[in-house]
Amino acid sequence: MADDSVDFLPGEGPTSGVSVTLTAGTLQAIRERVGKRGVSAYLERAAQRQIERDNLDELIADFDKVHGPADPEAVAAKRARLTGGTAHAGEAA
Repeated sequence: MADDSVDFLPGEGPTSGVSVTLTAGTLQAIRERVGKRGVSAYLERAAQRQIERDNLDELIADFDKVHGPADPEAVAAKRARLTGGTAHAGEAA
């Protein structure tokens, strides 16, 4: 069992078993992708990605509190520059 008095970053430290409840369809989809023995590793990676997203959401919220929300047109222009698309790509016509 992991030592709760030591702080580890996501993906670090010893492993620890837990019970997780998933819908049958979700578990089936995971097993189809990674096989029966790959479920734990798949869920570990998924949890790490979710933690990264949660941390990013918190950073964006903190930034918005200080600087206000991002300008949608500037965001679209930067997205287009990164993806090679147009500034209005993905908008409804």
